[in-house]
Amino acid sequence: MDAMKVEVKDIDKLLATDGYLKPFEREIRRRHGVLQDWIGKIDKLEGGMETFSQGYKYYGLHFQPDNSVIAREWAPGAKDVYLTGDFNNWHWESHPFKKLDFGKWELHLPANEDGTAPIKHLSEIKVIIRNQSGHLLDRLSPWAKYVRQPPKEANQGVNYKQYVWQPPASERYQFKHARPKRPKSLRIYECHVGIASQEPRVGSYDEFAERIVPRIKRQGYNCIQVMAIMEHAYYASFGYQVTSFYAASSRFGNPEQLKRMIDAAHAAGLYVLLDVVHSHASKNVQDGLNQFDGTNSCFFHDGARGEHSLWDSRLFNYVEYEVLRFLLSNLRWWHDEYNFDGYRFDGVTSMLYHSRGIGEGFSGDYNEYFGLNVDTDALNYLGLANHMLHQLDSEVITIAEDVSGMPTLCRPVSEGGIGFDYRLGMAIPDKWIELLKEHKDDEWNMGDIVHTLTNRRWMENTVAYAESHDQALVGDKTIAFWLMDKEMYTHMSTVSEPSLIIDRGLALHKMIRLITHALGGEAYLNFMGNEFGHPEWLDFPRIGNNDSYHYARRQWNLVDDGLLKYKYLNEFDRAMHMLEERFGWLHSGPAYVSWKHEGDKIIAFERAGLVFVFNFHPTQSFTGYRVGTNWAGTYQAVLSSDDPQYGGHNRIDANCKHPSNPEGYAGRTNFIEVYAPARTGVVYARVSD
Repeated sequence: MDAMKVEVKDIDKLLATDGYLKPFEREIRRRHGVLQDWIGKIDKLEGGMETFSQGYKYYGLHFQPDNSVIAREWAPGAKDVYLTGDFNNWHWESHPFKKLDFGKWELHLPANEDGTAPIKHLSEIKVIIRNQSGHLLDRLSPWAKYVRQPPKEANQGVNYKQYVWQPPASERYQFKHARPKRPKSLRIYECHVGIASQEPRVGSYDEFAERIVPRIKRQGYNCIQVMAIMEHAYYASFGYQVTSFYAASSRFGNPEQLKRMIDAAHAAGLYVLLDVVHSHASKNVQDGLNQFDGTNSCFFHDGARGEHSLWDSRLFNYVEYEVLRFLLSNLRWWHDEYNFDGYRFDGVTSMLYHSRGIGEGFSGDYNEYFGLNVDTDALNYLGLANHMLHQLDSEVITIAEDVSGMPTLCRPVSEGGIGFDYRLGMAIPDKWIELLKEHKDDEWNMGDIVHTLTNRRWMENTVAYAESHDQALVGDKTIAFWLMDKEMYTHMSTVSEPSLIIDRGLALHKMIRLITHALGGEAYLNFMGNEFGHPEWLDFPRIGNNDSYHYARRQWNLVDDGLLKYKYLNEFDRAMHMLEERFGWLHSGPAYVSWKHEGDKIIAFERAGLVFVFNFHPTQSFTGYRVGTNWAGTYQAVLSSDDPQYGGHNRIDANCKHPSNPEGYAGRTNFIEVYAPARTGVVYARVSD
C-alpha cells in the first residue's frame, strides 16, 4: 500500500493544529493505514469489532441453557489441554479439550443426569497444559472471572486459586443507576479501595461505597479513577503487576460487590475510570498469563522483546490476532460487565518507548516520535483500543499516562491521531517536588513555574495534578509532609502553639493546588487523602516492613477532627471544585498569563472570566498591585487561600470592590488594583460590567 494514498478523513485538521507534523505526514498516513488494515481484517474475519471485542463470550467457561458447560482456551503452544477441579476429583487428564484451528481448544461437559450443571458456583478449577516435552503444567485460565489467594490459616500455600463465578440470579447485583454523562470539566479523585480503610487492614468494595463515595461527592469531584482492580498477586505492586486481567481483585470483595460500589458512585453522579494495565503483565507463571501454554511466547513476544527489564515483567505481542482480541475484549468486559465509564491507560510511554530507561527525558524533537524510535505495534493497539471504545460509547473517556509529549496522542483517530481524550501532565508534580526539595522559597522562579504549568500540546487535553500516588510511595513523601514534616505530629492542632512551619505549609499547599488546578490543564486530579494534606507516605505490607499496614491506609480521623488543621486544607479543596463547577475554567480554553514578576514573586492570569493572582513571596505583601485584564467591570474576591475558614490570616476583604481602569496594563486593555498578601492565592470575578 502506498502510504500517501491512505485516506485519513480529517488529517488536514491535524496538520492545521500543528504545522510541525507536516514533514511526518507520510508516516502518519502509514500508521493510520496499518490501523485501517486491522479494522478491515477484523471486519472480514469476525464480522466487525462488535464480535471481536467480546472474546469473553467465546473463551473461558460458559453455562448453557440446558446446564451443560462449554470451556474454551487459546493455547497455541500446547500439546494437550485438560480441565480439572472439584467436579472431577482433580483427575488432571480425565477431561481433555478438543483441538481446533488457530491454537483454540474446546471442551463440552454435559449436564448431570438430574439436569444440574456439572460444575457449580464457587467450584475450584484449573486448566492443565501438556507442553511439547510432555510435561503437565497447572494454570489459571486467562479468562478467569474470580480468583482468590488461600487464607494463611488454610495452610494451602500462596498461589491463587480459580473459582467458578456463576451465582444464582438472586445473588447477582442488578444495576439501579444510569451512567453519568461525560463531565465537561473533569475533576478526578484517584483512589485505591484497599488503602481507603482507616484501620490497618485491606479495605473493601462495600466500605468504599458506604464511607468513601460520600466524601468524594461532598468534595466536589465528579470522577473517580480506581486503581488496582484487575487482580494482582502481589499487593505491594499497587495493581501494576496484573496476573488475572478479567478478575476483579478478590482482596476487596467479590464481583457483585464491585458492581454495587460502581453503582453507588453512579448514584452520586461520579464518572468511574478504571486504571487499566495493558502495557505489560506480571512474570508470575502460577498465577498469571506468563507461559500459559507451556511456551515463553503465547500472549507475549519471545526473547528480549518480550521482557521489560526495568519492571521485570512481560511485554505483549500486539500483532498477534488473539492477543488483540484478549486485550480489546478486556476493555469491553470492564465497560459492559461492571459499568466502568472510561479508562486511564497505565505505562503508555513505556509501551511506545520501552527501550528507554526510567527518567530518560524527551527533547521535544519530533524525530523522537516517529520512525524506529517508536514501537508502532503498541501504537497501533492503542489506536485500535481508542477507536473501539469511542465507537462503543461516545461518553467514554480515555487518559494516557504519557510523559513523552508525543504529538497526535490526544487527537481523534479520524485525524490520524491515537484517539486519547487526555494525557497526564506528569512534569507538573515533578516540578513541585523539585522546588520543595532543592530550592528555598525566595529562589522559586515564577517563569519556570508558569512554563511547567502551561507547556502542553495545543488542542491536546492535559490532566493537571500537584501530586498523585507516585509522589507518595515509600522513598518519597506527600507535598504536605515535604512542607511540614515532623511538625505535623505536634502542631496541627488548632489550640497548639503557632508554628511558622505549619503556617508556611498550609499556605503553600493551598497555593500549589489552586495554581495547578487553574493553570495546568483541562482536567484536574488528586490522590485520595492528599486533599487534606495526608502526612507521611504510602507503603504496602511486605517483608521489608514486617507486613505492616500502618502506611497502607488513609487516616480519615485527621480531617474529621474539628480541632485539627487538616480541615482547613480539606475545605479549601472543596471550595476550589465548587468554584470550578460554577465557572468551568477547565473546559474554557487556556489561560492568558499577563504577569510573572521574579522580584515580587507574583503570577497573574485570566481564565474563564476570572482573574487569578498568586503572591509566592515569603514575606512581602503589596497594596494597590496592578493586575491586567481584558474584561472591563467591577471585580470582587470569590476565593482566597487566606480566608480564616481555610486556615488563613483574613487579609483579603471579600466585600471590597475593585473597579477596572481602562488604561492598558501588562498587555491587557484594563487593570484592577488589589491587595496581594504574601503566600496567598486569590481569585477575582466580575460582579458588574
